[in-house]
Amino acid sequence: MSGVLRDLAHRPVRRLVQLFAGVVLYAVSIALVVHAGQGSMPWDVLTQGIAHRTGLSFGTITLLTSVAVLLCWWPLRQRPGIGTVANVLVIGLLVDPVLALLDRLPDPLPLAVAIAMAVTGIVLNGVATGLYVGARLGPGPRDGLMTGLVARTGRSVRLVRTSIEVAVVSVGWVLGGTVGWATLGYALGVGPLAQVFLRLFTVPLDDPAPEPTAEPVPA
Repeated sequence: MSGVLRDLAHRPVRRLVQLFAGVVLYAVSIALVVHAGQGSMPWDVLTQGIAHRTGLSFGTITLLTSVAVLLCWWPLRQRPGIGTVANVLVIGLLVDPVLALLDRLPDPLPLAVAIAMAVTGIVLNGVATGLYVGARLGPGPRDGLMTGLVARTGRSVRLVRTSIEVAVVSVGWVLGGTVGWATLGYALGVGPLAQVFLRLFTVPLDDPAPEPTAEPVPA
């Protein structure tokens, strides 16, 4: 409980609103890219593959995968925060209803609409990442796995992230997940997009400078 209170010591309202807006938009972005059928985000290729093999819903697999990744944090000595829990629960529970809404659209989608939907999802994912990471209330499970491995191995963020995503895409593709131009577009574009939106949305936590004292402090 003390850790939670510490996390919320600065600007709690803005950070909580920003966090939940970010994870909601993240779920919407996943659903947009998946429904477009132009290739999924790397971890979602794995989710699709497992869902295809097990018959469980996309959201259920997303939730279970997030929990499994969280268990990998323990040997890496990573500490989850409010944002970590919100990431797991909100995205896992919301993505199925959003996919159900998108299923009401005409099938198949016109190619131009599918491309626009995929691009919108990728850009929205960058916005969502900037919002929830910028709230500084704890990383998502997959981000925490990456940073934990970077800290433990001493390897670069680029190498560790690329290795993880190549592995999950490969396994997901073998299991039946969808790989396409949007998968590559996400891999190339989300980093620069997230960087832009992190600059806009990161909440400053530095304490303001103390007011000068009215009387000089004696030597």
